[in-house]
Parts: sequence; structure tokens; C-alpha cells
Amino acid sequence: MFGRAKRTPITFDKTGKIPVIRASICTGERTAGFRDEATGRFTEVMLIRTDADFQEFLRTYGVSGEEVRREW
Repeated sequence: MFGRAKRTPITFDKTGKIPVIRASICTGERTAGFRDEATGRFTEVMLIRTDADFQEFLRTYGVSGEEVRREW
């Protein structure tokens, strides 16, 4: 009941998208997603609470850690 819900990955074409971790300077909350290179629009895919969440993001979406940009 109070456990973590199983995440269903969002499926979309990653062509022209940049993997990004957005972090709040005030709260430290981190959100993983993809930024469209053409429009600059950010699409949020999951909340990152722990390093395990970050590793899950990398594994689920087939992204390497070196590709991920960090934004504040």
C-alpha cells in the first residue's frame, strides 16, 4: 500500500533528444528527462531520489552516464 509504485517507462523516439537531470538549487530535488534539441522543451520521465533511481534511468532508457547533462 505505501510501497513504491512500479514505474512504466515512457516510450518515445529519442532522436534529437538530450538526456538531462534537472536539479533544484533550493530543495535538491532531481528530475530525469529529455530535452528536445530543436525546441528546447523538457520532457520529464522520472524523479531521482537515490543513486539506484539514477542507475534505473540509465538502464531503462539506454543512456550512458557520460551523455547526461545536469541543469540547475
